[in-house]
Amino acid sequence: MPGFEVLYQAAALCLMFPDDDFRARLPLLREAAPPLREFADHAALTPPRELAAHYVEVFEAEPEHSLYLSAWREAAPTPSEELYRSHGLETTGEEPPDFLPAVLECAARTGDTQLLADHRDGLDLLRSRLTDFGTPYATVLDAVCVTLPPAAPGR
Repeated sequence: MPGFEVLYQAAALCLMFPDDDFRARLPLLREAAPPLREFADHAALTPPRELAAHYVEVFEAEPEHSLYLSAWREAAPTPSEELYRSHGLETTGEEPPDFLPAVLECAARTGDTQLLADHRDGLDLLRSRLTDFGTPYATVLDAVCVTLPPAAPGR
């Protein structure tokens, strides 16, 4: 599924803790990834402390909103450091290799979307939970999910 590399890279940035580097990249992110403009506009208008507190509330205080593929308990394989190395990438060690932003960045850099497609059910579940929670982060998952093939029937 080539052509979504910029979107995946931008989505990975959106799903990381919103630090000063993230804020500095918002104008570029907004222009480079139009499906993420709504989220980028929200992030730009939200005071930094408030945005950081919201990130913690959404992703760190709510286990149902985990950004780790292994938390979704699917039959699909989760990435390992070997997978990243096989694509010529290295993990930083700051997060486990199944951290969704890392998986998105890997897909962006390699064009290989199989791991995202394998976890389509979990991504849909996370998207639904974020939507129900009422967070703008749901729009990031919306943008990613629309690029993936539908989940296989019976999964």
